[in-house]
Amino acid sequence: MTHVAFRVDASQAIGTGHLRRCLSLAQALMAQGAHVCLIVRALDAVAGQVLHRVPCLVHWLAAPTSALVVCSGDDLPPHHAWAGVGWQQDARETAACLAECQVDWLVVDHYAFDARWHEAMRNTLGSRLLVIDDTADRLLAADAVLDHNWDHNHSQKYANRLKHEPLWLTGPRFALLSQAYREAPRYVFSPVVRSIGIFMGGTDPDGITAQVLAACRHEAGFSGHIEVVSTSANPHLADLRMACMASPATTLTLDESDLCAFFARHDLHIGAGGGATWERCCISAPTIALQVANNQSVVVHALDQLGALRAATLSTLPDVLCTLIASSDARLALSQWSASLVDGRGAQRVALSLLCGTLRLRPAAVGDARLLYGWRNHPAVRAFSGCSDAIAWDDHNRWLERSLQVCDRWLFVAEVGSLPVGSIRFDGQAQDRVEVSLYLDPDFHGLRLGPHLLRAGEQLMESLLCKPFTVEACVVAGNTASQRLFEACGYSGGPLRYNKQVRSVSDEPIGRP
Repeated sequence: MTHVAFRVDASQAIGTGHLRRCLSLAQALMAQGAHVCLIVRALDAVAGQVLHRVPCLVHWLAAPTSALVVCSGDDLPPHHAWAGVGWQQDARETAACLAECQVDWLVVDHYAFDARWHEAMRNTLGSRLLVIDDTADRLLAADAVLDHNWDHNHSQKYANRLKHEPLWLTGPRFALLSQAYREAPRYVFSPVVRSIGIFMGGTDPDGITAQVLAACRHEAGFSGHIEVVSTSANPHLADLRMACMASPATTLTLDESDLCAFFARHDLHIGAGGGATWERCCISAPTIALQVANNQSVVVHALDQLGALRAATLSTLPDVLCTLIASSDARLALSQWSASLVDGRGAQRVALSLLCGTLRLRPAAVGDARLLYGWRNHPAVRAFSGCSDAIAWDDHNRWLERSLQVCDRWLFVAEVGSLPVGSIRFDGQAQDRVEVSLYLDPDFHGLRLGPHLLRAGEQLMESLLCKPFTVEACVVAGNTASQRLFEACGYSGGPLRYNKQVRSVSDEPIGRP
């Protein structure tokens, strides 16, 4: 079993977004068979409120006992104070929590720690390190970097910020949303703004929510229903309650476990440019975004330029709000563009990237018909298949039934944990030769699954055939991804036909699965 540990904090200063996105990734990892634990410092009561019921072990680091003392010349990250203690102390205490287990991956989502903390943990634990970041404001020593914000060029964004080249997991495709967002109902567009939703983050330390509400009512003159969402960790909650009570047709909702339904039920949203931005995109909710933290400026501006949201400040909010209320076309465009960026499967993709080495094969069965049909008929798969035409359902079923019966065809489904990710087939040829054909779930392309799928297939065929054999592969012209795959796995030939000799590891036949 793969063991993954998280080092992440939440507080009134940090907010809850880091912890919530780590919980989304932890949920995806556990669903795919990993053992997960969290390491969190008790900076204040905020993290405890978020973690009151989580299905994994939480190691609590002690609250700071005194004010953080920093010596001049320490060259610490801009957000170093968020840790509450020095990086050396935090590294020692984190390592102590994990001393009794073998950690395969350590995930750190903390702007307070730089390459010094990263290297100390890697050297102590012997684990690989995934750094979740979007600031690019300090030196990182990561095996993998996850930045789910949109950017023209992430490698350029992190230029001179990396000790070595990492695995890149970048862009909204990897947005860490909870499992609920994958299947949640999407917003159904209305030409009329019937209601507005306001969510300015889990803690809203600057008390902006009440100011946004006032801008909607008094400056923009919106008289419809407004729902304000916040949490019990909001330090300005008492004032916010009073503001909502004084505002007609306004409701206050607190401590929702997820906001899928909230984002879907309002025709226009106003929010901060943090992690909830991607949740709104996934639900296709038309959004006005305000920058409430320095690290949000880039993403708010970039998504405004893309047309996925409309940027505003407190001073410009009334005008932007009035413009969007008056223009159904503008709101429809925001809804459509935002939905195109995020599909809700980002946490699954990151989990698969960490767990790809655990991929296993099982024999295909009649019950896999719908799964295989969906993959094979996807345009991304058809584009590089020997026959690019769509396949009829009845034809597919007949093919599958025949494939499961013939003695010289071996058809397998690949899984990581219990999640199906692809399929591989071997067809017997003359003179100890087999031809391989494989494809992945199109939603999981680019996650390094291909080499693991191919090698797992070769190893399984070794155990089944128990004699030397040659694997052949045919590649459609222009399919550079498959060409790179076969070359990386030791195949000769190309660019359209490849082969590889495989030696048996056993003399005893095992038989077909």
